[in-house]
Amino acid sequence: MEGQGIILVSCGLFEKKLTERVAADVSREFHYPVGLKECSLDISHFYNPGRRQYDANKLLNAISQRAPTDAVKVIGMVRVDLYIPILTYIFGQAKLGGYTGVASLYRLRNEHYGLEPNYELLIERFSKVIIHELGHAFGLIHCSNPVCVMRSSTYVEDLDQKNKQFCYRCRAELNRIEHMDM
Repeated sequence: MEGQGIILVSCGLFEKKLTERVAADVSREFHYPVGLKECSLDISHFYNPGRRQYDANKLLNAISQRAPTDAVKVIGMVRVDLYIPILTYIFGQAKLGGYTGVASLYRLRNEHYGLEPNYELLIERFSKVIIHELGHAFGLIHCSNPVCVMRSSTYVEDLDQKNKQFCYRCRAELNRIEHMDM
């Protein structure tokens, strides 16, 4: 049923427990089966030594060019620090109404902020980023509801304050969009 599902593509090493839990969260929220794949993309080409970060737009384009064509949507998962030219850093990026997105684990770890490790919180944050980016890929824009997963997240604290689920309005819009595509 892979042709009917969402594919999460690991660009780098990810713990199996983490990817399986994120896949379950994504499947629960989008009602699609979620497959896990590994990519062989050399992401070093997208490193900007001046910023010491990776260009999310260029990485997203590369993922788009290599994405499996038999999926509903594809999200590339990375462990590196991402940026876009107008922002210092981002947690993820997707093309609005597009086919692909990218999400990074880099800034989601408590250790990055001088706090004690929290593996459960890390998984929850990563799920929120991936669900948010998939929401954009399905055509959803940012939401003003403070607990909706589609609310914009500038800081990791913003991620912690919102749910992994869509609010009623975003869910209704997602259902409308999906119904139009059928």
